[in-house]
Order: sequence, then C-alpha cells, then structure tokens
Amino acid sequence: MNDDTTGASSERHGDREEIARLLPAPADWDLPREQHLRHRDLLMHHIDHDQAARTRPARRLLRPAVLAPATALALACAVTAGIALTGGDPGPTRTESHRAATDMQPAAALLDRISDATETRTGLTVRDDQFVYTREKTRGADLTSGKAVLGPLMDREVWAAEDPAPLRKLGLIREGGETFPINAELGDTEGTPAGINRPTYRWLSSLPSAPDKLLTYLYAKTPQADGRERDQAVFEQIGSLLGGVMPPRTAAALYRAAAKIPGVTPAPEARDAIGRKGLGIARDDTRYGIRTEWVFDEKDFAFLGSRSYLTKDVSYGKAGTLLSSTAELEHAVVDEAGRQPTDAERTEGKRQS
Repeated sequence: MNDDTTGASSERHGDREEIARLLPAPADWDLPREQHLRHRDLLMHHIDHDQAARTRPARRLLRPAVLAPATALALACAVTAGIALTGGDPGPTRTESHRAATDMQPAAALLDRISDATETRTGLTVRDDQFVYTREKTRGADLTSGKAVLGPLMDREVWAAEDPAPLRKLGLIREGGETFPINAELGDTEGTPAGINRPTYRWLSSLPSAPDKLLTYLYAKTPQADGRERDQAVFEQIGSLLGGVMPPRTAAALYRAAAKIPGVTPAPEARDAIGRKGLGIARDDTRYGIRTEWVFDEKDFAFLGSRSYLTKDVSYGKAGTLLSSTAELEHAVVDEAGRQPTDAERTEGKRQS
C-alpha cells in the first residue's frame, strides 16, 4: 500500500469516527438497542461508500448473520434524526428470567421438541480457516420520512470468517448486486475477536450446554440499555445467534435457555419473509411495542426465519406494521469468501417454497 492510499484510508477512518461521535443525543423516538446499533452500522456503511467511491471501502456488519436488510440503509440515517439509545453497565447474571413464569409453559413444550430434533442432526466440522455461508431473503422498513415504509424483498449472501483471532476483515456480504467486505466493529482498532457479536463455530462450541448456565452467561454478556427489558434483550440476543451453522448441542441448549425466559409464547400465525408459515415462538417488547417472532418448519423443526412488527401505534407506524423479516434459504461451509458452495458443501438443501 502506498503512502497516498494509507493517508486516504486514515483520513476516512478519522472522518467515520468523528461522524459516529457527533451523532445526536437521544430524543423521544425510541427503538430497541439491537435495532439501533444495526441501523447506525448501516449509516457507517453509507458514509464509507460516499467518502471513497474510487477505492470502495469495506462495509461493516455488527452481526454478520443477522444484519438488518440493506433496504433499511436509509433507516440508518434516521439516527441523525434522533433515534434514542442509552448505554449501561452489564446487568446482574441472574434476573427475573430465572423465575418460573406461568405464561411460558406452551412455548417451553414446543421449544423442548425443537431442541430434541436439533440434537439428532449431524454436526459439521468447521475449520478456523473456513467461512460459513448463508443465503437468505430479507425485508426491512425505511424510517427516513418519519414513517415506516416497507422496502422490497432482497437477496443476501454472507461469508463469515471463522478465524477466532481478532480480525479487521470479517468476511463478505453480497446484496443488491454488489459485494462488500465486512470490516471490524467500530472501535475495534486491533480487529474484532470471536464472541457474542461475532459468533464463530468454535466460539459457539464453547458455550455451556446446560440451559441454566447458558442463560446466566447470556444475561452477563448481552449488552444492556437503560430502560430496556432485560428478558427481551436476551431473547433477541438468542435470536441473533440462530439461523447459521452451529453445533447441534449448542442450538438445542439455546432453545432450552429461551424457554426459561418469561413472556416467551407460541405464535401460531408466524411467517417468515417469503410467507412460509410454521411453528412460531415469540416475545413482546412491551416498552417499544415490538413483537419478535422465530419461525420453525412444522415437519423437521428447522429454523426458517424471523420477523418483527409493531404491536401498538407509535410515531412511525401503526400496530401491525412490519419492521423486518428474514427467510433462511441455504447454509454451507466454504474455503473461500465470495465463492458459491458446491452441493457437497451445502449443509441443507434449498428451502424456498
């Protein structure tokens, strides 16, 4: 890399850091912390694209497997209009979610069936030098106008690096006909290591298999926002880990851990982004009026996708307004980012309806 390129890169990095620092203070327009972070991340992508058209800088993904759709790029810009986000210290490792909850019994039974089916699946061996490939359909709402406007259904492919070491390049994403590198998270100057925000196969394998221990770990590690329901944050954290390639033992433990969170209920009408109806698991974020649903295949209990929508009227939409949805279509493990998987590398067939 020559001096001019190095200088330009440093200048762009400084601009991005300054813009991120100058994002306005929280206002009255609230979104859950996880959605806010993804939207701010997309704003950083937009800044990258505008500042260096010739060299096309890397895009970042907060969580490669669950990045909000690119159609929500403009929604990221709504951060500058005052979407609220307040940070806080990690909460206690044991919370109300460890208590018995009368409304979770039906969901617990369903999640237990899903866990049992998951444990019988054949696991994969994923090397640290490989990439986990995900192909999915996504749809998201644009809030730039101050109202939720649903964007088109889009194809997305992600190649997530499995190297557990801190990385500056985390993989690739292909969406809207363009391919972009996934950069380290903002602030990770030495690279982003494997962990809850970059869940590699090795990291997932290291998680506790006992549901109570796993839930305690997730409560300790899930970022906390002031005023946010802790149970909802952990439920969504578990959802962010689903849908990729992971050890069957870990997936089963995640489902059993989710069953212990109060307020988790069945969702009989749940559908994914392409309309596939399945067995649903849901939880309502009562503060923000948003319902998050997971959808599973009725026959083999495979994870199909997720969706979130408003459950009450708010400033940017009415109850029932769809905010985001995904449909998992294909997963594989490949040796090179950007390469399409072969039939032998695919972990499951195409799941399109």
